[in-house]
This record gives sequence, C-alpha cells and structure tokens, in this order.
Amino acid sequence: MIERLDALRAEGEHALVGAASAADLEAARVRFLGRKSELTGILRGLKDLPPDERTRVGARANQIRARLESLLAEAESRLQAASRPSSTRDVTLPGRRPPVGHRHLIPSVLRELEEIFRGLGFAVASGPDVEDDWHSFGALNMPKGHPARATTDTFYLRDDVVLRPHTSSVQVRAMEKVKPPLRVISPGRVYRNEAVDATHLFEFHQIEGLYVDENVSMADLKGTLDRFLKQFFGPKTELRFCPSYYPFVEPGAVVDIRCFFCGGKGCGVCGPLSGGWLEVLGAGMVHPNVFKAVGYDPERWTGFAFGAGVERLTMLRHGVPDLRYFFANDVRFLTQF
Repeated sequence: MIERLDALRAEGEHALVGAASAADLEAARVRFLGRKSELTGILRGLKDLPPDERTRVGARANQIRARLESLLAEAESRLQAASRPSSTRDVTLPGRRPPVGHRHLIPSVLRELEEIFRGLGFAVASGPDVEDDWHSFGALNMPKGHPARATTDTFYLRDDVVLRPHTSSVQVRAMEKVKPPLRVISPGRVYRNEAVDATHLFEFHQIEGLYVDENVSMADLKGTLDRFLKQFFGPKTELRFCPSYYPFVEPGAVVDIRCFFCGGKGCGVCGPLSGGWLEVLGAGMVHPNVFKAVGYDPERWTGFAFGAGVERLTMLRHGVPDLRYFFANDVRFLTQF
C-alpha cells in the first residue's frame, strides 16, 4: 500500500506541475484529488486495515494529499497569471512624484510678518487664548461698562474669563514681565462675537506690536509702519495716517493704503466713497493709564502700539474677495498660493 501511495504522489506531481492549461489542471485534480480518485478511495478504506497498518497508511496518504493540494494551488496561480494581458508599463521611466502638501496661506503670512518685524528689532511674544478680564480690558483702559465688554462683542466663559478679543492682552503680559525698553509683536488667534460674512469671522488672527522706550514719538511709529507696509505690500505703497480713537492709545490713528486694485480711483474693493483708500490697521501712542496699570512710569517712558488683522492684510495683498475662502478647505483655492 505504501508503494502504491508513493507512485500516486509521483504521478500527481508530474501531472499538476506539467499542466499547460486550465483543462489539463482540472483533469489532474479530478484524477488525483477528486471524490472518486484512487487516493480518496484509500483514505476511505483505512477503517478496514489492521490498526498498525492503518496508522502508517493514513499518515502517508494525508501527507501526499496535502502535497498535491499545495501543487494544485500553485498551478492555479501560475495559469491565472499567464492568462492576464501583458503589462505595457515602461519600468525604465522615472516614477511620478506624489502630490505634496504645503503650508496654508495664513500661517505663511504670519511667518512672513514675524520675519519682517524681527528685522526691525521686535521679539515675538505669545499668550493664552483664554484670558482674564484684567488683561483683556482693565489694563487696557477699558473700565466696567465699556462697550467692548458687552456679550454682543466678546465671548465670556465666566464673568471674569473670556476668549481673548485681541492680542493686546499679550502686550500687557509682556510689560508685566519685562522692564522697558521693550519691543515686541504678538501674533495669534482672537475671538469676537461677530456674524460671519465675507469680511467678518468669529475667529481670526491678529498681529499687534508694542515699542516702549524713552522719547518714543509718533514719528517712530510712522517710520516703523511705513517700513513694514512697504516691505509687505511693495515699495510703491502709498499710506496715510488719519485720526482715530482707541481707549488704550492717545493720540490714536487709523492707517490707510492707496488701493492698488484701482490706483485710488474707487472700486469694489476699496468702495466708491473711500477716495481710493483701504484701511489696514490701527495704531497710536500708548495711553498713560496703560503704563500705570503695568507699573511703568508714564513720566519717563513713552511708546507706541499698533494692530492689524492678518486675514485682512492677506486679502488685500492677494485680491481675495471673501474671508471664508481661507478656511473652506477648497484645494482649488489653497493650491494657488
């Protein structure tokens, strides 16, 4: 019986390995592994053999069956691969580089702004997004009852804790930690209770600057902002300072640039009644009450502060008509920059 099993193994291996078509393979499978095959008949007849011979014959028969089933699977894979159409790929061509992401436009502009002000001698400071009432309002000359404190403008977490409405709070923290002279910018996210539209978001980015030293004047402020705006928008940028009011500066000013979309003629970007000017930031000389709040002597120290919305600066430079485009995750828009 053992000799016959060995002969079946040799015949089955030869037939399965040599099968040149699916029909040949099926015939070999039926002959050696089918329900009526000789090997199957031997396995079914094991019960009629003496116990000692049953063990030897059963072990050898199962070993041969496993071997032939393995060869059958290999032959099926071989014939399937041979039946597929040949590849037309030219493997000598260079591979296609997968698309690679890049930095979002807003963080890119923030980094650029930081580099501009670092070149002007400013350090970069950061602070918490969740801020207390004192650093957000009290130290900035906005007492209880000031309109900016209203829930219609500010997000309150508790009576004395808010989502910071401006990064001026970082300037207050910087003055509390560092004695003058001090030159610092504070970029970061801010939060306002605004209805979302093309020019307003409830979460956006600001960059604010502060310079404190002896004998700092409005001329220093104008020179700094002139250098900054011309480096950011281009050397031909025209700008003007107009009087304005902010509680933490005195005097205060709003800074406009000549609309470079229409050359100052008036258009949909700057508006027909603007005279061709675009507002880009607010600024002024630090109010003495702010210095008193942080322990600076207003008789000795003077300083200027300014602040701008990063999204607004980016909109103006790139001609983006809607703030919401920056955060809509539309790859068609994002890949332009």
